[in-house]
Amino acid sequence: MVEVFEEISPADFFYRNRDIAGFTNPSRAIYSTIRELVENSLDACEIHKILPDVYIRLLKESDSSGEPNKYRIRVEDNGSGLPSDIVPLAFGQVLFGSKYKLRQTRGTFGLGGKMAVLYGQITTHSETKIISSNGKSKIFEFHLMMDIKNNKPEILKKETYHNNSKWHGTIIEFLTEADYTRAKAKILEYLKQTAIVAPYANITFVDPKGRFYKFDRFTTTMPRPSIETTPHPHGVDVETIKRLVGITKVKNMKDFMREHFQRVGETTAIKFLDFSKVDQKRNPLDITPEEIVLLVNGMKNYNAFLPPDASCLSPLGEESLKTGIQKEFNPEFIAVHQRKPSAYSGFPFIIEAGVAYGGNIPRTGNILLYRFANKIPLLFDEASDVSWKVIHNMVNWRHYKISADDPLAVFTHICSLKIPYKTVGKEFIADRPEVEREILNAIREVARHLSIYLSRKNFIEKERKRLDIFSKYLPKMASFSTKLAKKEKEPDIMPLLRGLKKYEEQKE
Repeated sequence: MVEVFEEISPADFFYRNRDIAGFTNPSRAIYSTIRELVENSLDACEIHKILPDVYIRLLKESDSSGEPNKYRIRVEDNGSGLPSDIVPLAFGQVLFGSKYKLRQTRGTFGLGGKMAVLYGQITTHSETKIISSNGKSKIFEFHLMMDIKNNKPEILKKETYHNNSKWHGTIIEFLTEADYTRAKAKILEYLKQTAIVAPYANITFVDPKGRFYKFDRFTTTMPRPSIETTPHPHGVDVETIKRLVGITKVKNMKDFMREHFQRVGETTAIKFLDFSKVDQKRNPLDITPEEIVLLVNGMKNYNAFLPPDASCLSPLGEESLKTGIQKEFNPEFIAVHQRKPSAYSGFPFIIEAGVAYGGNIPRTGNILLYRFANKIPLLFDEASDVSWKVIHNMVNWRHYKISADDPLAVFTHICSLKIPYKTVGKEFIADRPEVEREILNAIREVARHLSIYLSRKNFIEKERKRLDIFSKYLPKMASFSTKLAKKEKEPDIMPLLRGLKKYEEQKE
């Protein structure tokens, strides 16, 4: 028997292995579809500082005796839109997109939107409609299908309209197989948590029964957009150096280090090249593969590089996080904290954390944990996440006067150029020591503020009970002492009660 070898396209690979991208079954697939399309919409708005308006509609197209059924999904946004020549590739070619630069984005692989289209196509054999405009004179409408074998879009129809209203944004609509009944709870929870980390967005969802879910904008203040940056020397490998050598226009290694790596100036470049025994006047194009390996090893072992620059990141900010928590939970107490930038493996990251107590937070017998990464809610595999480990194994909540039955919610957010996910499913963060340490310190900081609040609250409650006792028994004591002393007029107790009340008000 002769074994046959063949090549398959990226689209064909993910068609055969769609579990990798979170399209495991109809229930998980509809959740992943909504999640990926909403995140693409939010990114398209935030990069260009546009306050997001996202509309999601899900209609049931078939009505078989049991799930899964066919649903028509439509997602609209007011983002920057796409040029007409990019639209087919952006939705019809796997591994084509804008997510492959060194920049913080919600998406990591530029794969989710295409996987949603691919899954819809292979389960319903239907086309996808995309309408988009960048706000200029034309609106473009495409009807396409994906050529899975060759990883290319097949344009079935294209129409152009005059854009008299100067509308900008993107609309995508297609049929897909889904089990909405089972996915409903996760979808609504995802949208609620997205509203926490994007309180500046209007998000509207209309479900198959016509129920209307609206998450209104609570602020017009948006986080600063992330910006593209160059790699840090501690975060590169041999392949990265080979690619940089292939595109560089500089003529010597000193300028090569300064041009292609962040926070490397002339002095640092000279000292590093001396450390690595590389001639600073050497032309990068003349470096051999063996020398590239030595150069990379030198970068990993040279400790005098400045830490990675975190100014390229786009954290939520303490006010935005606080606003989002207040908007969705209306708690009686909130504390938020943003840590100073740190780094792992040459990638900068920022940890933000918050705690909320009381209000609409239920008593579940456990501390509620809400996890976010690059403004994405993480809903699955909570117990595998480093935040869960910190919250449940490393923080002694009794030290902060908190019990498991208290109405408490904890929020953690990591933003980075490269989130250390454990799997390609992007659902939980690996317990890297640097990340774990920053999360622990952030949680301790907000827990201290909560502890102070609870101590003050308990003290005030005790003093109020004390005042109630005085108010109840002082009149009786005054009456009894008057009779015992055989006097006619009772002593005036009001000055004493007023003094106690004044004392209580000062304590509060």
